[in-house]
Amino acid sequence: MRYLSFSRLTVLLRRLTQSGQMALTILAFLIGGGAGGAVVLFREAIGLVQNLAFGTDSERLFLHLDSLPWWQIVSVPAFGGLIIGLLVKYLMPEKRPEGVADVIEAGALRGGRMSLLTGIKAALVNAISIGFGASVGREGPAVHIGAAFGGWLASSLHLTRSVSRTLLGCGAAAAVAASFNAPIAGALFASEVVIGHYALSAFAPIVIASVTGTAISRYYFGDFPAFVIPEHIIESFWEFPAFIVLGIIAGLAAMAFMKSVMLCNSLAGRVPVPDIVKPAIGGALIGLIAIWFPQVLGVGYGATEAAVMESFPLMLLVSVCIAKILATSISIGFGFGGGVFSPALVIGAMLGGAYGMIFTGLFPDLSTGIGAYTILGMGAMAAAVLGAPISTALIIFEMTGDYALTMALMVAVVIASMITRQFHGGSFFAWQLERRGHDLRDGLEVALLRNLKVRSVLSSAGELVTLGVGLPDIRSMLQNSEAGELFVIDEDGILFGTITLADMSEFAFDPELDQLITASDVARRHPPVLAAGDDLETAMTIMRDNGEEYIAVVENRDNMKFLGCVREGRVMSAYNRALVENRREERGH
Repeated sequence: MRYLSFSRLTVLLRRLTQSGQMALTILAFLIGGGAGGAVVLFREAIGLVQNLAFGTDSERLFLHLDSLPWWQIVSVPAFGGLIIGLLVKYLMPEKRPEGVADVIEAGALRGGRMSLLTGIKAALVNAISIGFGASVGREGPAVHIGAAFGGWLASSLHLTRSVSRTLLGCGAAAAVAASFNAPIAGALFASEVVIGHYALSAFAPIVIASVTGTAISRYYFGDFPAFVIPEHIIESFWEFPAFIVLGIIAGLAAMAFMKSVMLCNSLAGRVPVPDIVKPAIGGALIGLIAIWFPQVLGVGYGATEAAVMESFPLMLLVSVCIAKILATSISIGFGFGGGVFSPALVIGAMLGGAYGMIFTGLFPDLSTGIGAYTILGMGAMAAAVLGAPISTALIIFEMTGDYALTMALMVAVVIASMITRQFHGGSFFAWQLERRGHDLRDGLEVALLRNLKVRSVLSSAGELVTLGVGLPDIRSMLQNSEAGELFVIDEDGILFGTITLADMSEFAFDPELDQLITASDVARRHPPVLAAGDDLETAMTIMRDNGEEYIAVVENRDNMKFLGCVREGRVMSAYNRALVENRREERGH
């Protein structure tokens, strides 16, 4: 029997993609099945590592910790941190764990291309992090490995940017759907967060991949909601002010959570030890917290389920909420891999449960029930952190099966999301991307502008003069200058200043000063400059604010070594070319 080699299979698939939407449907099935299978393997890997580390693969890890001595609770995450430090240093290309932010970056700035090998390495780092008790989630890593499979397939087939981004979304959708047993939410999450639009040409294959991923997950894990709870019926519309207040509190808590992660990340950067050791320090701190609050370790779905079932008293709900924020911030800030969706659910469940307990005690006749507020808190908190209100609401519906809370959940989710967007500036992923120099909140066109660098439009044709050049020569050069501006440099090539006719003022037409005045006397010191590594948005801003068509470009603002200049027309031309090319690829031409 003859088997197709990988190269022949690649050629066959490439030819299929040229035949239109049917070929894209076939690829969506392949990616959905591959991503669904990858999620199954990833979850099994987490269980295996957790079993080796703690002696149980149960999601109710906090119940098992009662039988372990305190030193083991501290040492296991610390030892896991040592492993993570080694893996990140020697395996990860960017020397950091990867997650959903990298998927968004790939879709917006790299044409949907991702490395499958890097995705597998990241999955290993994330599985070990979660298995050893880091207070992180498994859904973000699942999205990463699913999207990596889709992006790798698109790259292997040399597909257009538009199709590649669609296949990236297919992988992400299938991973979310397989993780939550939520096919609708998976499709919407990929469109809302990864792709950024709901065009039918992309949405149809994403839905197919999402359904396929769900089928794989249901075949292996079974078909049932993550939390089996009784349905809650909203008794009165007078209760809606309480839902609004919960949304406000959840939005504030989400901001506090994200600020806490930023603070821990900054703190870890200042700890005077090698980066390879920092996850171990974080692991020890997490273990110390877990001595008193074991609910913080791992994914935390066991603690979430206990809160939904109203098993925790008020003070424990408040304490675990605070402890989980701290533990997750330390985990991510000190270098563990993992996501933020599960921690957001845990924090939201504790917050909503505590709020529901207080409200029910004050207004028992109005309350839908403590469990209902727990669910609303989960949705509001997660939506605010992820910046994905639509898909998050659907995930909560499909996780709980409680569609009777639809209106209440939508109110809480929207209020919480509005607060974080207004006062924090965006989601957790937006913050991660901003730290890497990518601000995608203003849309793809602005992202393109920020992705183009000044060095790409640099011209070496700037007209130069040295410090000792006299006035007659300066006048002659300005008269023949296309730019009407001269760049003054010293003997080391360092930018000293610039000269325009306006800068010469009273010296311009006084021949008596010709032998007395040189370029160093009339040059404008400290002119506006651009560094070669600046993006074109910065270039356009500086040109607009200073009213200058030509700007000097230096190597960096510390050494001020002159490299050339940029002209406003070239900046606009480069941006327009990138925009046209992107739109052409979006149309698949």
